Amino acid sequence: MTAQHGWTSTVPALTGLGLARSFGGHQAVAHADIALYSGRIIGLVGPNGAGKTTLLLMLAGLLAPDRGELLLAGAPADPKSLRAHIGWMPDVFGTWESLTPREILTAFGRLHGADKATADRRAVELLHQVHLVEFTDHPASGLSRGQKQRLGLARALVNRPQIILLDEPASGMDPRSRIELRSQLRALADAGAAVVISSHILSELEEMVDDVVMMTGGATRGTPATAAPRWRIRLVGQPADQASYIDLPDDESAAKHLAGLVAQGTPIADFSRVTSGLEQAYLDLDADRT
Repeated sequence: MTAQHGWTSTVPALTGLGLARSFGGHQAVAHADIALYSGRIIGLVGPNGAGKTTLLLMLAGLLAPDRGELLLAGAPADPKSLRAHIGWMPDVFGTWESLTPREILTAFGRLHGADKATADRRAVELLHQVHLVEFTDHPASGLSRGQKQRLGLARALVNRPQIILLDEPASGMDPRSRIELRSQLRALADAGAAVVISSHILSELEEMVDDVVMMTGGATRGTPATAAPRWRIRLVGQPADQASYIDLPDDESAAKHLAGLVAQGTPIADFSRVTSGLEQAYLDLDADRT
């Protein structure tokens, strides 16, 4: 996980306490506690069916909890005030296919109370930010899955939110877009936003988050103790399936271990990290495959 950046606040920008939500006889979230701080990025991690999307929808003011409390900057929050302060990006961005990206973003700007000219300027600004300016006035039906994800991020930022909730934001993005997404989210956090990212791409998530909340069986768990990453060592001439493995706590320890092997004359062909601490923490959840 990243080191602490930029700006922080002692009062959470958004807090969820004891949140629960059922659908008929199915309890999607049994008990969830989460605190979002300005200037920090939280990774929300867990298997499919753990209740992550339901939790995000409650935080976004789009789904009422059956019980529990939502606090905005420490004060009780109603759905309308949550929606005004939050930017929400679902895992699938349903577009109005006949409209252009500019028209879609302008419409959402108007829904947030901006006049037509202001909403249009914001739309053009965001299309530049997410590198979709060449598609500004073309029907959204022609966008690829990854391009629609970028448009979804732009839509989430229309109201200049200080709390940003993203559900699998990198799904369908090409590698360059994923790199740009990481940079954009880090910049937003450094400017004071509180960001939550739900993602299954744990290696990428670990590179950008400050904190982690694990979720399984409809309940949140505290930030896990980060397990030591595992490193793979293969000697020159050694078949790949005979490589050895070692757990080392961090990059510095790995570098020292490698230097020691080289100093001893050990012919190293491959020395590489094969698991991250976050991946190991996820495996330690012992959650069912889904």
